Amino acid sequence: MPLDNGQHILIGAYTQTLGLLQRLGLHLPDHLHAMPLDLRFADGSGLATPDWAQRWPAPLDTVAAIACARGWNWRDRAALLAAAARWRRLGFACPPGESVAGLCAGLPQRVWQDLIEPLCVAALNTPAQQASAQVFLTVLRDALLGAGHPPWRASQLLLPRTCLGDLLPLAAVRWLSQQGAELHLGQRALGLERSAHGAWRLHSASAQYEADRVILACPAHEAARLLRTLPEAPAQWVAQAAALQHTAIGTVYVAGWLRQPWPSAHPMLALRSSGSAAPAQFAFRRDWLQAQPTAALAGRADLASGHPAHSGPAANNSAASAPPPPEPGAWAELALVASACSTDKATLQAAVLDQARQALGLHGEQVRQTVIEKRATFACTPGLQRPSAAIAPGLWAAGDYLQGPYPATLEAAVRSGLEAAERCAG
Repeated sequence: MPLDNGQHILIGAYTQTLGLLQRLGLHLPDHLHAMPLDLRFADGSGLATPDWAQRWPAPLDTVAAIACARGWNWRDRAALLAAAARWRRLGFACPPGESVAGLCAGLPQRVWQDLIEPLCVAALNTPAQQASAQVFLTVLRDALLGAGHPPWRASQLLLPRTCLGDLLPLAAVRWLSQQGAELHLGQRALGLERSAHGAWRLHSASAQYEADRVILACPAHEAARLLRTLPEAPAQWVAQAAALQHTAIGTVYVAGWLRQPWPSAHPMLALRSSGSAAPAQFAFRRDWLQAQPTAALAGRADLASGHPAHSGPAANNSAASAPPPPEPGAWAELALVASACSTDKATLQAAVLDQARQALGLHGEQVRQTVIEKRATFACTPGLQRPSAAIAPGLWAAGDYLQGPYPATLEAAVRSGLEAAERCAG
């Protein structure tokens, strides 16, 4: 099985991302495994949308999930429903300096441990004590009350069946080539300057390029590096981009035997997390996800040709089109994910494997690889000042770190890229 730089998750509310994938010619059900909102643990406790409420209009489906959360008492359920009603009444807005911990200070400990903390760290990749409450509320609003990308609801979880590189960048390269675009791959931008006649000049180790309009679609620290010596670049923009703090995501890829059947009807399962001793929040059955329908395998043939396996970066509506789950128990290929990872690789691997042994009965394991993406996202803290898309005349930036309502997600990146393209073409 190919290894990615982490286990990626999309949701039905990622309308721009899913629309872009369709525009690139992908048949989404072949490439994404869809499942309802289900954040339950191996013991069955936690929040999940009941089968009988999955077609209810929002927010009634969420109300049903809260009302039926296993392991919660009536005080837990009532407190979360009251808080959700209050957030909705206030338009999902709060003071810009408030943290998620402050926003949810009155909620019961069970709600905090089973829902708020794992959801916050998964969505914002920032611990709740330091995470922006406003961004968290925006994510909740759009995921639970927003419009999804048909045929999926906003709150449905969409798990890629293959590496993200195959799903989006390689499909984009193929589409651009078909449109006649000139592509120069594998060349790092070393410098940027204005030419004598006003065009932008970009230097690589072996060539230089000129254009009237340029989009810097690169990480914040790389954009700051390119702009630091550019007289036309606003000093505030460079300072804001350079000042962004980053948080890591760790993924342990492991195969092994399970002592009991997989305790979920879906390939994703929540894990109880508590700091460095138990850092992983979610487990994924990769052998289930990558047991692709025949159509998906055929669709990937030309997409992945010449591209080696890499380590870097709601079930389908028709049940008949989804692959059957692997045999319960037995051998499993897992991805164990620790968001907001703050430890080294060896410590992370040992702690996560211990979690899997206790929660899933994993034994006889073989570690495939442990990956820590050190600059996975920016730290989404309260009142964070993020740089704008516009830099100078004819020069824009694109990236998930720019000003916007969302944390560092695929949807934020795609929306930023589309906005930059529109400005560039305007």
